[in-house]
Amino acid sequence: MTLLRRLRSRDETSGPESCIALDIGTEFVKVLVFEIEAPGRAIVRGVGRHRQGLAHMQSGTVTDISGVVENCRVALGVATEMAGFSPSRCVIGMAGELVKGFTTSHSQERRRPETPIGEAELQRLIEGVEREALFEAERAITWETGLPTVDVRLVHAAATGASIDGYPVTNPVGFRGRHVRIGIFNAFAPLIHLGALQTVASRLELELLSVVAEPYAVARCVESEEIASSGALFIDIGGGTTDVALVRSGGIEGTKMFALGGRAFTKSLADRLEVPFARAEEMKIAYSRGEELPEREEVGRIIAEDVAVWQAGVELVLEEFGREGELPPRIELCGGGSHLPELRASLTDPALSRDLPFLRPPSVATIAPAQVRGVTDATGELVDQQDVTPMALAYQALEIAGEAGPLDSSLRRVLRQIRV
Repeated sequence: MTLLRRLRSRDETSGPESCIALDIGTEFVKVLVFEIEAPGRAIVRGVGRHRQGLAHMQSGTVTDISGVVENCRVALGVATEMAGFSPSRCVIGMAGELVKGFTTSHSQERRRPETPIGEAELQRLIEGVEREALFEAERAITWETGLPTVDVRLVHAAATGASIDGYPVTNPVGFRGRHVRIGIFNAFAPLIHLGALQTVASRLELELLSVVAEPYAVARCVESEEIASSGALFIDIGGGTTDVALVRSGGIEGTKMFALGGRAFTKSLADRLEVPFARAEEMKIAYSRGEELPEREEVGRIIAEDVAVWQAGVELVLEEFGREGELPPRIELCGGGSHLPELRASLTDPALSRDLPFLRPPSVATIAPAQVRGVTDATGELVDQQDVTPMALAYQALEIAGEAGPLDSSLRRVLRQIRV
């Protein structure tokens, strides 16, 4: 049963089709209450935000479950009061350095190419892709943590495409051919991080429909002819992390995150100017908006030094992406940290395109809430690039609600069997 049907049949108290998008960020909890009015179309009816405590989150991951739950309750209360109804189901975003997202492509040469591909053969191929992806995620997370073993769980998966003898197909079943190729995007995370989000949803008495890697959600929510033809890099600069997603050849090839975001800039200002964290945050925001600030020159110098470190992190991520091919000449920014002018300027630095395999020097644009496809804001509250991520999670609910294609249907059957 699709999400839309489930919403229609089971939601008796909050309207026929309603849901919550919950973005548990390092700096703020952001909540959207929305209705799914038609396939592929959602209307946001309520918005809530609440600042996290300094000890509640670290680099995009939950460090104090009780504190985060209380912050979510406050934001939920504001959003549901604005909307006038309270959904019981939610989609939650996930970030953090140890969330690994990548597309695994698996090719198989068939011994009997004249025989039509059956459902059982397709599912065996998909199972091979999933086991290969899990092994790669476990290897990467184990290496980064330095632990001998880490319990890794699948966050979500989506089919990105298939081809037979080089010809793209949407459903391989029934086709003949020798070489079959399947591509699947998977996002994995350590059990401790995924379990924390599941506990948050449980304590809020919400049914968790899906946990979604946030860079994947952002990369999926914006569509244009240029992105479809040339690809793009999506960079979401949050409070605790910077999330990067690569879209190339019409599909999401990978997502990477590193633990440097807006909170690090604020902390640096607080330490070096010897002011409270709250005052440093006010100074950073005023600086990013171009407002009058007595310490503007000193603030600018400190931020520029930190941006140089941030730029090095971005270069490392893009260097990894560039090993598999040329980088697309378009960068799309979102997140509260993207307000800082130095961050945008660092991405147009000629040295970046000179040292990395860009097709040509990249253009840099900021994603506006109005660009998020399928999601309409009826509150007038979603006006900033930091609102894009929760709206992208709402779009993910629309994708889940839609009828699954043949490949995704086969993928879901395989996942139920192997329990990755």
